[in-house]
Amino acid sequence: MFIILLNYIKSVEAVDAVIPAHLNYLEHYYQLDKFILSGRKRPRTGGVILCQAQDKDEVWAIIEEDPFYLKKVAAYEVLEFLPTKAATSLTPYLV
Repeated sequence: MFIILLNYIKSVEAVDAVIPAHLNYLEHYYQLDKFILSGRKRPRTGGVILCQAQDKDEVWAIIEEDPFYLKKVAAYEVLEFLPTKAATSLTPYLV
């Protein structure tokens, strides 16, 4: 399991111009069961994606398709973690 942290490196206006394409990207990876949760940070300085992938190489391949990445409006950090406890609805993601 991976946490993808996005930090905006351009203005919110530049980010907003890419939002429609970014939402399509998110939907694509939700349909593939790669993304579990996503959303904006508060304050609005970036976002967070919870991702199910085999390894960091797969995560970075996914990130490299993100319009935010392609348009260089966000920088990324990837954290790997091994979930060992979860709410009942999330137990399929436990290791």
